[in-house]
Amino acid sequence: MNQQLSSSNSLPPDNKNTLSKEFSVSVQTELFTNLKQVKFSGQLILTNPRGNKWTVYLHSGQVFYANGGPHSVKRWYRNLAAFLPEQISNVANWETEANAADEISLEDGNRCWQYQLLCSWVQQQKITREQATKIVWSTLIETWFDATQSQQTNYELKQLPSSSKGIILLDGNRVITEVERQRIAWQKAQVDNLNLNQAPVISQVEQMQQSTSATVFQNLSNLLDGQKTIRDLGIQMERKPLTVTCFLLPYIQSGLVELINVPDLPVPVLPTVTAAIEQPLIACVDDSPLICNSMEKFLTDKGYRFTGINDPLRAFSVLLALKPDLIFLDLMMPNTNGYEVCEKLRRISHFRNTPIVILTGNDGVIDRLKAKVVGASGFLSKNKVDAAAVTEVLNKHLRHCTLSQLQLGASSGLAGSKNAA
Repeated sequence: MNQQLSSSNSLPPDNKNTLSKEFSVSVQTELFTNLKQVKFSGQLILTNPRGNKWTVYLHSGQVFYANGGPHSVKRWYRNLAAFLPEQISNVANWETEANAADEISLEDGNRCWQYQLLCSWVQQQKITREQATKIVWSTLIETWFDATQSQQTNYELKQLPSSSKGIILLDGNRVITEVERQRIAWQKAQVDNLNLNQAPVISQVEQMQQSTSATVFQNLSNLLDGQKTIRDLGIQMERKPLTVTCFLLPYIQSGLVELINVPDLPVPVLPTVTAAIEQPLIACVDDSPLICNSMEKFLTDKGYRFTGINDPLRAFSVLLALKPDLIFLDLMMPNTNGYEVCEKLRRISHFRNTPIVILTGNDGVIDRLKAKVVGASGFLSKNKVDAAAVTEVLNKHLRHCTLSQLQLGASSGLAGSKNAA
């Protein structure tokens, strides 16, 4: 890959790198230097071992935008809250404004709507190039930080026509330098093992209440609602994410606060009405990472949002915070079982009608009867956890939900958005 970049001024349309060495800072720097040398125009697609994907857009070797990762919409709202808060209230017009942008599509039929909006706002003189540059720079830094968190990141180059001119062109090596500076600061603070895209939530409410004053407890309860990630909290508190993390670290280390995965916000701008509908959130509570990983791959490939919970002791607090549309619940788990969790959930009004499907390796009549008694919606043998079986469950239990969403989307024209700030 690197030899080909160094010696040729033209690249094949799809050039995939299967890394035999770590995606270190030196490798990253060499890559951008070579891309700049050959004036590469197109996409640099990064994929980490968990399957997350990011796309960096280049024109003549310079970067002009980046997108992707687990929270691309949350990232957009965060940057607006920080640099262009007045544009958040204008969400109803985003679809029209994105369509009005002069820029061509950047993603083979799937437009990069955030970049199109920036182009449109600059063209209409609603914002300045300097304001747009701040958004682009912040987006690039966060994207590259996340994408290179693992040194086992793979990259792929996709060459595209050079007509995708960016309104702001930036040096990729400047991005690498800033990300490395931030990463060193996180390492020095010994918090580089924490995930900025996870949301802190109070896991031991009574203990937290006893160990803090009433005012501190109330403030923490309002902040740590299980919806806002560490990065989101940084915007709300007007502090750097590292500062927020260091503040929370004692609570995390003592077990009073835990970090949970949260889904992204719904996309506010899409080419079609039906595609703009927020997809159902599916949760899987199973102490087996293999089951959760299999579920995640299948469900996310089908467009569903997903959260996996391997620790049964924190399952209830996570489910309460995320309120998924359907729950797969393992029957036999350490320190608890699916019956107890299901029965506890059914006592809460929000979960009275939520589909809860019990997962078990022992598909017996007695287990099915017990599951029915505690209010389970269905039963799925772990021996049959494949695409066909899961699809059948989703079709059966989410049909009404999906039809309702389609009707809502058709009448409103655009699904509602939340302010992540």
